[in-house]
Amino acid sequence: MKIDERPSIVQMEPEVLKNLVREVRETLATDIHLHEVKQSSFTIVDLWNMRRNAKTAQSRFRG
Repeated sequence: MKIDERPSIVQMEPEVLKNLVREVRETLATDIHLHEVKQSSFTIVDLWNMRRNAKTAQSRFRG
């Protein structure tokens, strides 16, 4: 395994450093209204379908 023994300090020109640390001001869009997703309610039909489609231990042995 080779170990890199170079110094970890990077030297750069003052103008380049000034561009890297320049303050960036951003504004947030607060007037956007997203559509709400209506959650469907859990009904007896959903429960019936879950029970109908369920795999039982007996069905494994019937083959």
